[in-house]
Amino acid sequence: MTSTARRPGRVAKLPPRERILDAAEELFQGEGIRRVGVQAIAERAETTKMAIYRHFETKDALVAEWLRIVAADYQAAFDRVEAEHPGRPREQILGLARFIADGLPAISYRGCPFINSLAELPDRTHPARQVIEQHKALQTRRLVGMCTEAGLPDPEQAAAEITFVLEGAQVSTQNGSIDRAGDRLLKIIEAVLDRHGAA
Repeated sequence: MTSTARRPGRVAKLPPRERILDAAEELFQGEGIRRVGVQAIAERAETTKMAIYRHFETKDALVAEWLRIVAADYQAAFDRVEAEHPGRPREQILGLARFIADGLPAISYRGCPFINSLAELPDRTHPARQVIEQHKALQTRRLVGMCTEAGLPDPEQAAAEITFVLEGAQVSTQNGSIDRAGDRLLKIIEAVLDRHGAA
């Protein structure tokens, strides 16, 4: 995921659309989607509301584009682990678990952008909800594919268990209920793979 520790020095150097997205990311992550208005984004981006609407037809469209960028970062993690561990699906799955584990410290104070957004956007027809649902479906397909390549006898079940653990670790970190969540996450994923592989 992109960092919000980039401000304020780089803002003026960014093109207008990127400035808007940069500001939206920081505000949506820090304060929530509903609490942040277009005027606040314009001020943070050092631009105008009119400029925002030139690039994004509505605030909802801006939220959806921000989440597309976040989703692309997660999909890039799949690409990285596949490139780093070609033909080794177990290591690819563990690489994904490490990617999530490494991101948990940021989640502890900002929260998962997908989980936070789902809580704020109950309408399933909202364009941002659709971005999240499409991203999660693709993530599941790719994980099932890895489990299939790993020779697990029930790849759909293994992928479901891994997904529950990955997402549960993020929620538990966000609410502070589990200590050493990253270490525990990796051990549980290894145990899931061992159990399914042993079967």
